[in-house]
Amino acid sequence: MAEGIKDKIAIIGMGCTKFGELWDKSADDLMVESYKECMEDAGIEKKDINAAWFGVHFEEQSVGKGATSMALALKLPFIPVTRTENFCATATEAFRGACYGVASGAYDIALALGVEKLKDTGYGGLPGGPSLMGTKNALIMPKLTGPGAFAMMATRYFAVYGLKPDEGKEMLAKVSAKSHYNGARNPKAHLRREVTEEQIINAPIIAWPLGLFDCCGVSDGSAAAIVTRADMAKKFRPDPVYVKALQIALSSGEELMYTKWDGAHVETGYRAGMLAYKEAGVKNPREEISMAEVHDCFSITEAVTMEDLEFSPRGKVKEDIEAGRFNHDGPQPIQPDGGLKCFGHPIGASGLRMLYEMYKQLQGKAQLPERQIKNPKLGLTHNMGGFPAMNIVSIAIIGL
Repeated sequence: MAEGIKDKIAIIGMGCTKFGELWDKSADDLMVESYKECMEDAGIEKKDINAAWFGVHFEEQSVGKGATSMALALKLPFIPVTRTENFCATATEAFRGACYGVASGAYDIALALGVEKLKDTGYGGLPGGPSLMGTKNALIMPKLTGPGAFAMMATRYFAVYGLKPDEGKEMLAKVSAKSHYNGARNPKAHLRREVTEEQIINAPIIAWPLGLFDCCGVSDGSAAAIVTRADMAKKFRPDPVYVKALQIALSSGEELMYTKWDGAHVETGYRAGMLAYKEAGVKNPREEISMAEVHDCFSITEAVTMEDLEFSPRGKVKEDIEAGRFNHDGPQPIQPDGGLKCFGHPIGASGLRMLYEMYKQLQGKAQLPERQIKNPKLGLTHNMGGFPAMNIVSIAIIGL
């Protein structure tokens, strides 16, 4: 019977660049920066790394040489390097590969690194249609955009749970305002300014009900992790962080084809979460998961994810948002670093950036005292790629 990954692997080092419009830095520069911080944090030398996994999404535009680019940029010493790509879960896939490589017994120490120079690709505005879904699916979903797809999920959520338009907009504004509050206090975030709920509600509409501040930005960045066997971890540092679960789920597309999907949740998010809780031994995620970084590509995505992950009961996230449950000083902080909303989403790096925040918080080493969450035990990260009706979701749970 499969045992899972729980407590077999430990993170002993992590690094993360500042995210932003980094026109003066190449992908190689960003990789080197996150790698150096990661190695210094782990206290190891290059010769100690047995294998590496490299996440990048837009290969031909941002890096161009597959796994070779990381080997060259970091001057890795003739070790295997594997390139991963799984849409918005790309960085978490690199981490998953490194963890499984070590857990298999093939390696003692492995590196996972993700990078994206998304600004260099020209990605922005309303990309959609064939560029995201492929030419065959364009016949089914012509010109579907990310904002458009998630706006439909928002209006559907409002309808299913009886929210008036102004009530729904107010709920979403609180989600974004919370993230901006957190991001303003994070020196590595791209967008570091608090925004009021009034500003969010009155901002220009991108796809109703989603306005400008309901949408995450486009950024460059890199993040990295060093993992080893759990029984070796304390040889390197006194405060390693252990991997409790790694799960991933991909939609079969059936949500598009049948009427049983209500349009107000993400089925893969729910299923990946339940698998992760089972692997980690979590019985009550609302009480046991101390904090989380989730894929808030849009404010509605975060709100729905709270219910998919059972942090809130179905249809009740509004009450939890209004009660401040997910604020930095609340019972279950969400996006303590500002999330995609304030970091943007360099696709190949985001999953590891989320893990970086959970790792530092668990160690009690958030960059500033006011950022530190009190006594966290388990941190969860959640990546989602695609659209509400056809997507990929990856979940990682790490803890002490």
